Amino acid sequence: MRDIVIVGAGMAGLHTAESLRAEGFGGTITLIGDETRRPYSRPPLSKELLTGTGSDKSIVLRDDDEFDALALDLRLGRRAVRLRPADRTVELDDGTAVRYDGLVIATGARARRPATDPAGVHVLRTLDDARAVRAAFDTAERVAVVGAGFIGAEVAASARAVGLDVTLIEAAPTPLTRVVDPRVGTVLTDLHRDNGVELRLGTSVEAFEGADRVERVRLSDGSTVEASLVVAGLGAELNTEWLAGSGIRSADGVGGVLCDAYCETSVPGVYAVGDLANWPHPRYGGRIRLEHWTNAGEQAAVVAHNLLAGEGQRQAYTPVPYFWSDQYGMKVQLLGQAAPADTVEFVHGSAEDRKFVAFLGRAGLLTGVLGLRSTPKVMRYRPLLAETTTWEEALAAAGVTPRP
Repeated sequence: MRDIVIVGAGMAGLHTAESLRAEGFGGTITLIGDETRRPYSRPPLSKELLTGTGSDKSIVLRDDDEFDALALDLRLGRRAVRLRPADRTVELDDGTAVRYDGLVIATGARARRPATDPAGVHVLRTLDDARAVRAAFDTAERVAVVGAGFIGAEVAASARAVGLDVTLIEAAPTPLTRVVDPRVGTVLTDLHRDNGVELRLGTSVEAFEGADRVERVRLSDGSTVEASLVVAGLGAELNTEWLAGSGIRSADGVGGVLCDAYCETSVPGVYAVGDLANWPHPRYGGRIRLEHWTNAGEQAAVVAHNLLAGEGQRQAYTPVPYFWSDQYGMKVQLLGQAAPADTVEFVHGSAEDRKFVAFLGRAGLLTGVLGLRSTPKVMRYRPLLAETTTWEEALAAAGVTPRP
């Protein structure tokens, strides 16, 4: 291989380029990104940048010397519009085409916007989004956050940190229902209430109302929420439109680009990494897709290796998923999968103390470890999730006697 093209200049794309160089690849690496700035870190956008405790320096991933050392053919402000595998080329929105010997799809996702989008309604995915929300904080009196996933929960916590009145709206009965079992989700519900957030759970948005801009949110239960600023955390839409007609297969269920155990797509020599990669994981009973910061780096290293590896030298990607969130000065950490779960056990601390480690299991196996304000203890159990561990084995490792 002489020319490798990475489409997507986010965390996953940058890590792939770095991993290729670390593997000894000396050819041309072309990194294509639709934003005009270099790859940056997104976790601070909903935390430090919104609260004013950080600056643009908070999001810098690599200094100039580190970035220049990668010797990339950098195509920023350019969007891929078509993949032609037969010609091994990627067409860009400026009419140019880039040829590749190996290709990595890292175009990730964008924030899902509400069906109606009046002035005063924001999403949060990019640096420009974060700057717009932070500026709106300066004049807002009441903030409505729609969606209590990780982004929504973090925005609510940041808005409270700067003294705003906040209402958090979620269609499910508890926050983070998609990733956390409701028995643990109730703890996070109480955490928001303890910090002055009004919660409207089990109800969805019917409409945004107002004259020239949003003034209130009308909910499906007939109630309304007064708000001069709305931040919608409604999940993500994957950036896969440019792959239409290319032969790259999409995945059902959790969506994304269908990959094999090595993260190679249905087109030989084309790999996927990051938010849109969908691959089989032997410990979770099917296919998974992870929109996690740590996954972007870990998966990129495996993809870079496999792209360059000889026959029989590729590595299957079987990580222990890991995610964290900072809310109200407390760190929430999740290893593995916390939902769905048929068994939950608080093995350290308690929900009442807002400091705990909870084991989550399914079908007699340990599938997840979730902690609040318990970093060392959570990470201690990572090896249990790196292999198949029964529920009884997990409890024994934590020194907990199984219930009769």
